[in-house]
Amino acid sequence: MQNFSMSQSGIALLMSIESFRGTPYDDQNGKAITNWVKGATIGYGHLISQDEWNRAGNAYVQGISQQQAEALFQQDLAPFVQGVNAKLTATVSQNQFDALVILTYNIGLTNFSNSSVLKLVNDPQAKTNYPSLEAAWKSWNKSQGKVMEGLNKRRNVEWNIYAQNVYARW
Repeated sequence: MQNFSMSQSGIALLMSIESFRGTPYDDQNGKAITNWVKGATIGYGHLISQDEWNRAGNAYVQGISQQQAEALFQQDLAPFVQGVNAKLTATVSQNQFDALVILTYNIGLTNFSNSSVLKLVNDPQAKTNYPSLEAAWKSWNKSQGKVMEGLNKRRNVEWNIYAQNVYARW
């Protein structure tokens, strides 16, 4: 079993995709918030649970520094790195691992664990509803049932990392 860490290129790209926001916002619409909502987010894509908001919400509304956001990001990233390492049975390259973690950071570990993407990475002959790994990957382009252009762009960036070792934003 492999035990990868994210590369600096992968971390830098994921942070640039998530982008820094020093005050809380609703992840679904990007609007600033001062009260907790499902999808409350701060920093580099850090989802704020209701319990966390109850403990630190006022401090979050006041804003956090980039350094605080980076610390939250590293905390948030660790379980995704561990989770992808744990679910992979196939041998992958560093860039493929990075792309899988970036995807998983966005769709969640449970969704990744049950995905056709993981099935096809671990077994390219696996039977899924998709004709290819690329099609399975790019199917993760919806939010609340609607195709989102931002998710299409993100999936293309991830696929370029996975398939071509190209770390570049749209």
